Amino acid sequence: MTSRFTELVVDCHDPQRLAGFWCEVLDFTVLDQSEGKVEIGSWEPTVEAIRAGQMPPTLMFIQVPEGKTVKNRLHLDVSPIDASTDDEVARLLSLGATTVDVGQGAARSWTVMADPEGNEFDVVRTLAPTTRVTPTAQPGFGAGPDRSRTSPA
Repeated sequence: MTSRFTELVVDCHDPQRLAGFWCEVLDFTVLDQSEGKVEIGSWEPTVEAIRAGQMPPTLMFIQVPEGKTVKNRLHLDVSPIDASTDDEVARLLSLGATTVDVGQGAARSWTVMADPEGNEFDVVRTLAPTTRVTPTAQPGFGAGPDRSRTSPA
């Protein structure tokens, strides 16, 4: 017997607003919504796909009356895929996130942020492709052949 991780549920005051924020952060779409509940994800879950193997979980925002009172015991880490970490932090701030101090200290490689309802998350290493420009030796300039690239066979 086994189970699958299918949803991560976030209690909140305004599911529509929080789902909208996270759709912008993660490039997700709204999969389902009803009174007091919004589910978002990167794919449309089906029973067959879930049974076949572990797939990315969806995020579900459920309206609750109480507010957040302490630091999250569970949080998301996000990695920018097409920008630097600093550029992604700036983008998330423009969407309504804030930077927060949860005692992480100065010697860290990530940025701790909070969504519009105060739920902490981390922006970690960038996964953006790096562009390396390899200087090419010019004939007559004495630099020798460029051995940093391979030519097609």
